[in-house]
Amino acid sequence: MVYLGMLETFHSHIKNRFPFILESRCLVTVSGGVDSITLTHLCTKIGLDVSLAHCNFCLRGKESDVDEDFVNRFGDQLGLEVFSQRFDTKGYASENKLSTQVAARNLRYNWFQELANQLQFDYILTAHHADDSLETFLINFSRGTGLEGLTGIPEINENIVRPLLAFSREDIEVYAIENHLKWRDDSSNAETKYLRNKLRHDVIPTLKSINSNLLKNFLTTQRQLLEIREIVEDRMNDVSESVIEEIDDSKIVYNIPKLEELNNPKAYLYQLLKEYGFTSWNDIENLLTSQPGKQVFSSDYRLLKDRETLILMRQGANETEDTISVESLDPVAFGEGKLMFAEVENWEELDEPIIFIDVDKIQLPLTLRKWQDGDFFYPIGMRGKKKVSKFLKDEKWPLIKKEGLWILCSGDDVVWLVGDRMDDRFKITDQTKRILKIQLIQNK
Repeated sequence: MVYLGMLETFHSHIKNRFPFILESRCLVTVSGGVDSITLTHLCTKIGLDVSLAHCNFCLRGKESDVDEDFVNRFGDQLGLEVFSQRFDTKGYASENKLSTQVAARNLRYNWFQELANQLQFDYILTAHHADDSLETFLINFSRGTGLEGLTGIPEINENIVRPLLAFSREDIEVYAIENHLKWRDDSSNAETKYLRNKLRHDVIPTLKSINSNLLKNFLTTQRQLLEIREIVEDRMNDVSESVIEEIDDSKIVYNIPKLEELNNPKAYLYQLLKEYGFTSWNDIENLLTSQPGKQVFSSDYRLLKDRETLILMRQGANETEDTISVESLDPVAFGEGKLMFAEVENWEELDEPIIFIDVDKIQLPLTLRKWQDGDFFYPIGMRGKKKVSKFLKDEKWPLIKKEGLWILCSGDDVVWLVGDRMDDRFKITDQTKRILKIQLIQNK
């Protein structure tokens, strides 16, 4: 990128890559450093409708306050509205058990989004540039990453736009000097105890001294990787349609035989599951051939092997210790939906999850709870009693369905495997005088 004519180059870049922001209200995030000051100046020069947002993280004492004052004065000079927010970053980091850097990132992006939503800004502009993207690439590469981590910082992420990613830090600094811009230097940026700063000050200058075209080559490679990622995403859309049997708010079910038909199932499993925080990819691949009931966990999710499927669920889904006491025959809400009770004159066989029982054979309060090992009942239509666990196995219930099973009890006796088989002891006979209809209204 040539230094002279950067304003014209920037304007052309906006028209080619981000024409939608030309007629939009934009919030520019401004730290006071050369990058954000230059971005603001460029935006005003090409006539964008912008306001400024500055975060004071209160981490550098008076220096942080001076930065805030500087940004406010800079906005006043340009006639721009400035929004400033002070944060107790250390307190937030301690409370949420985060590093100071992660805490600051969460605080600023949450606040930017709040401003955008409340004041109806269409886009949030940040001043990340090509060197920032290279640093991110190297950080991800050093820690181990997939294709996404090698593509650097995205130009557009929902309503966040980064219009300077095609420009280098040198381009920006030269433009700022030529236009007599003033900016603030963050003293913490010189501390090499942070990985990003160590890369910025020690590693990247060395790489650039070896190859002066390093940044240009990186941008070319980044574009190629982005194109490859688009190809992968197209392929994964086709694969997902083939291997996903079921998807709803509580789970995703993957078909194992169809996964095994793919070349390198492990690679496809990585692409399918990467956003759910898993790291034990060999264990996940082994689930394809393991016994039913085996599981692999991430911090928030679990992947369960069940016969011919893998079931992805958020941890805690279908798990509860709740026991609900049914004191009267009023409707009762629980995890799977709602139970409705009504005394009726007659009964009939229905396909819906409804049972009819002899009301005089139950004793209030009833109990509604998850089934447990050791529970048994007398399945209607069968002879004798049977353990619930054996019944579920014989009926070939999927593991996910087993985990979600509730039972309705009168005292210690099971009345109904809710939504399925009732107990023979509570059925209607010739001696029945009062009939109770119990219906399950399932969650949608």
